[in-house]
Amino acid sequence: MSERNRELADFLTRARSQGDPLRAGLPSDGRVRRVTGLRREEVALLAGVSTDYYTRLEQGRRITPSPGVIDAIARALDLDSVGRAHLGHLIGAAPGRVSRTTPAVQRVRPGLHQLIDGLQEQPALVVGRRMEILASNGLARALFSDFEAITPRKRNYARWLFLDDAARELFRDWDVQARAAVENLRFAAADEPDDAILRDLVGELAASSGDFRHWWTEHRVYQRTFGSKRLRHPLVGDLTVEYETLTLPGDPDQTLFVYTTEPGTVSRQAMNLLVSWMQPTVAISRD
Repeated sequence: MSERNRELADFLTRARSQGDPLRAGLPSDGRVRRVTGLRREEVALLAGVSTDYYTRLEQGRRITPSPGVIDAIARALDLDSVGRAHLGHLIGAAPGRVSRTTPAVQRVRPGLHQLIDGLQEQPALVVGRRMEILASNGLARALFSDFEAITPRKRNYARWLFLDDAARELFRDWDVQARAAVENLRFAAADEPDDAILRDLVGELAASSGDFRHWWTEHRVYQRTFGSKRLRHPLVGDLTVEYETLTLPGDPDQTLFVYTTEPGTVSRQAMNLLVSWMQPTVAISRD
């Protein structure tokens, strides 16, 4: 069985185990359920395919369902849009999928560097497909870590999150943030199964972190486009930052993260204090 088919079998099995027969509208047949979730024949019934067909798919056999069948199976398993896209990636039939190779080194446009450097009161990062930290402004480095001091090849958000003890101390909700990173990497790995750099990253993290290994085997996928992070900063104390993400036109493999704090809160006061602490090192243009 190929690696992709093995991943497909694992994802379908785990998704089925998390299904809810009552939520799916299945009537009770009086049989005792020896396992949690849905049975294979129930998923097949809900999807409108034969039990044999679904079983072969879950076993990772080399079959390629039509987009309509993929949608039906996703509905039967109650997958969200990200789960549906992940299923399509694993099957090799993602809608609109175009074969491409993610470059080994991603470059940030000079204008984008200027943009984030101009955000002197909002931390900002540019993150690559593999969660590489491609660019950061001064306030982001003051808030999180001095990413510029990390060797470019090692400058990866997930690697920093799992392998740097300072990251564990910084995030009050470290387990939430770390698990989200795993789910994001899972999605990226399915989209680009031949990406050797990403495979090496996953291997490194799995070998170094028991938490990563455990969450990776759960095979959960999710893409967070906004949210919050709870921090305990060594200089300004506890604060919560909200983030929004923007996919950059012309380069969908780069994402801009901008962090803000709610006005009138302790978090805003802490951020203002961090900004004032940064002021002596911020170069202001006089042009």
